[in-house]
Amino acid sequence: MDRRARRKFAARGAAQQRSAEAAPTEPMEGPPAGREAIAGSDARAGAPAANDADAELQARRQEIARLQERALADAEHARLTLADIERREQALADRERNLEGQQEELKRQKAVQRKELERLSGLTETQAKHMLIADVEHDARHRAGRVILQIEEEAKRDADRRARNILAIAMSRLAGTVASETTTRMIELPNEEMKGRIIGREGRNIRALEALTGVDVIIDETPNAVVLSSFDGVRREVARLTLERLIADGRIQPATIEEVYEKARADVAEQVVAEGERAELEVGLHGIDPALLEVLGRLKYRTSYGQNVLDHLIEAAKIAGSVAAELGASVETAKRATLLHDIGKAVSHEVEGGHAEVGASMARRNGESEAVAHAIEAHHNEVEPKTVEAVIVQIADAVSGARPGARGEALEHYVTRLRDLEEIAGRSHGVSKVYAVRAGREVRLMVDPDVVDDDEAAVIAQRTAKAVEKELDFPGRIRITVVRESRASAYAD
Repeated sequence: MDRRARRKFAARGAAQQRSAEAAPTEPMEGPPAGREAIAGSDARAGAPAANDADAELQARRQEIARLQERALADAEHARLTLADIERREQALADRERNLEGQQEELKRQKAVQRKELERLSGLTETQAKHMLIADVEHDARHRAGRVILQIEEEAKRDADRRARNILAIAMSRLAGTVASETTTRMIELPNEEMKGRIIGREGRNIRALEALTGVDVIIDETPNAVVLSSFDGVRREVARLTLERLIADGRIQPATIEEVYEKARADVAEQVVAEGERAELEVGLHGIDPALLEVLGRLKYRTSYGQNVLDHLIEAAKIAGSVAAELGASVETAKRATLLHDIGKAVSHEVEGGHAEVGASMARRNGESEAVAHAIEAHHNEVEPKTVEAVIVQIADAVSGARPGARGEALEHYVTRLRDLEEIAGRSHGVSKVYAVRAGREVRLMVDPDVVDDDEAAVIAQRTAKAVEKELDFPGRIRITVVRESRASAYAD
């Protein structure tokens, strides 16, 4: 409420008060004497009423004054608030105009800056975007390579336990077929009556035969045949000789069984030593400890993937000698190490540890040189090869085991698998050559060092391994190795 309104309101109130005070009283009718008497009585009776009216009027005036003051105060506060709001609105409007001007200036400066950058770099905006995307992609590949290596290292730390579990499950499914093929020997009988004689009264003959030989004798519904089952090839051979001689003699009883068994065991022991000496002479070596020759001869009765282990050792030793002669390495060391590199397989079921480690330990105990022992323990890369002869042993072992027909794998399937492996490995960008080695158990990718860096090499190895797992069915494990090598040479005349 402004000042003019307040003055008008106050003047109206004062005028009302003055008119109320100056209002005349109406004359009373009747004779003067009566009027005077009545006036006197009314004056006496109305004196208290007038006082009450005056007090009430005074109170109302005071209340009106208070209301006027409050209304004036509220109006003043509203006026001040409205003025403050108007000032704030003006400030906000000014700030908004400033911000719009700054945004326009920033857009103009950004356009000028982009044009200046294009002029200095000689690139358009589209070209710069493509370069940035390529740089980000390259950085992402590097980071991915490092992450892959880190994940592989973490996985290796946890791999042993899981690998044992997986291997145990797989072995439980496949062990029956493999064991029946490699750990049994069937003996033909002249007639069905011979089965009863082998069993004997209350089974005493078969119990005596199994107790002496350590071999399970299985007699089932197969006509005119029994099966000998054992993981030890030497024991299985002794049991075969014993049973065949008992069948030929016809006298099958516990005392005769023990006598024939002792002769068969002595014959097999002589044959084992003779096989070890034959292998030594056939390779062209001498001076091998008789204890090692005896263990070596046991491998005559062991196979690996269908390949006789002793024949494999003789063949590999000859190959190792030829390679060592070509390379100028020690032929003697290469032959000895190659002939003995699988000797641990003869006792691996009796001694804890891998056959390479066990064979190296036996070689050291029986007088072989450290070079021979090292080549034996390194032939499966369980220990890093440190000599040329150790690498030659690996080569000879791979050549003998990988040649077509050496092991239980069809030639056509073998060639097809190698070709598929090389085709899958050669898909990655930057791969120049692909080699499938160790009978397809390892694939080596040679990459161009100018195109592929170390991080990208890890990515290629991981991608190739995933592709092989997805597209091929294969037994065991295939190792993917990416080889990146940079060489620089110069000539000084």
